[in-house]
Amino acid sequence: MAIAIRLTRGGAKKRPFYRIVVADSRAPRDGRFIEKLGTYNPLLPKDSAERVTLDAERARHWLSVGAQPSDRVARFLDAAGLLARAQKVNLKKGEPGAKARERTEMRARKLAEAEEAAAEAAAAPVVEEVAVVEEAAADPAAQAPAAAEVALEEPADGKTGG
Repeated sequence: MAIAIRLTRGGAKKRPFYRIVVADSRAPRDGRFIEKLGTYNPLLPKDSAERVTLDAERARHWLSVGAQPSDRVARFLDAAGLLARAQKVNLKKGEPGAKARERTEMRARKLAEAEEAAAEAAAAPVVEEVAVVEEAAADPAAQAPAAAEVALEEPADGKTGG
C-alpha cells in the first residue's frame, strides 16, 4: 500500500478549504483517509498563521514510514523545516510550441522575401526612370502631346467627377 500525504478539498463552491491528510494513494481525493495532519485555507493572507496548520510531529512520523507528499504538501513541509524540497525548474516553460515556431519561421521567410522584392523594386525603377528621362530629352515633340492629354483628363472647372 502506497501512502500519500495530500490535500482533500472541503468548503463551499468558490470558497475552498483543504485538509492535509495521510491516505492510501489509491483512495479518491476527498474519500477515506488514515489521519488528518492539518489544514490549509488559501483564502487567508500569505502571512497569516492560520493559513497552514500542521502537526509537525505526526508529519515527521509519516515521512519516516515512507509516505510521499504531494507537491503542494511538500511545499508546506519545506516551509515547516520537515522536508528539503528540491526546486523544480522547467526550462522549456517559456519556449513556444512547434506550431508557434513554424508560424514565426513563416513570418520571417515572408518578411525576408518582401524585403528582397522591395530591394529589387527599388533598384529596377531607377534604371527605367533614367531611360524615360533620356527619351524625353531626345524627343522634345513627344512632351507637348503628353501635356495636352493631362489637360484633357482634368475638367476645366476644377471639380472631379464622381
